[in-house]
Amino acid sequence: MAKLTKRQKVFAEKVEAGKQYGFEDAAKLLSDLSAVKFTESFDIAINLGVDPRKSDQVVRGATVLPNGTGKTVRVAVFTQGPAAEAALAAGADRVGMDELAAEMKGGDLNYDVVIASPDAMRVVGQLGQVLGPRGLMPNPKVGTVTPDVATAVKNAKAGQVRFRTDKNGIIHSSVGKVGFEAVQLKQNVEALLSDLKRLKPSTSKGIYVKRVTLSTTMGPGLIIDQASLDA
Repeated sequence: MAKLTKRQKVFAEKVEAGKQYGFEDAAKLLSDLSAVKFTESFDIAINLGVDPRKSDQVVRGATVLPNGTGKTVRVAVFTQGPAAEAALAAGADRVGMDELAAEMKGGDLNYDVVIASPDAMRVVGQLGQVLGPRGLMPNPKVGTVTPDVATAVKNAKAGQVRFRTDKNGIIHSSVGKVGFEAVQLKQNVEALLSDLKRLKPSTSKGIYVKRVTLSTTMGPGLIIDQASLDA
């Protein structure tokens, strides 16, 4: 049996295996256990009662977290004309069409979100192999293909998170940083849960939200008592 690292020993001493924690208690404990030299993110994993093998049970969408993620988000927008001016005014880091596509093909992909107006998809369509593997391909289902690019930019900058069930039916998302108040993290998670419940597939049967687990980048995962969340 492999020896536990010093950090793992601390986690084993402080965390009760299988216990369901009230959300704010979990957030405080994870913050107290954070002892690395960078600011860790808080991440949530939500196990849903869906069959991800069925296309009508794939849950995907986007949520603007009321308190943001604590991250600086770089946004590129494919559009032109007045919409380009509006995107820049909204805070986009780069706006363009063919020249922006050429930059991305050349390896300039230092963006967290890529947005496109519908008329720009003829250009963006050429970038599937570049943007797709990085999760950057604009998609109308998560609001990144839209005629209102300015609002999409504002949402992205404000801390919008995009989500999709993985092959195990789990949603993963960042919901803040160590240093956030527990109530801020709680409000972010509740906003995400509300949207997930709104998007529940009609064919999903039984318990929909099976488990909610909160963790930090380098920390353990704590099971959350869902009764402690207002969502």
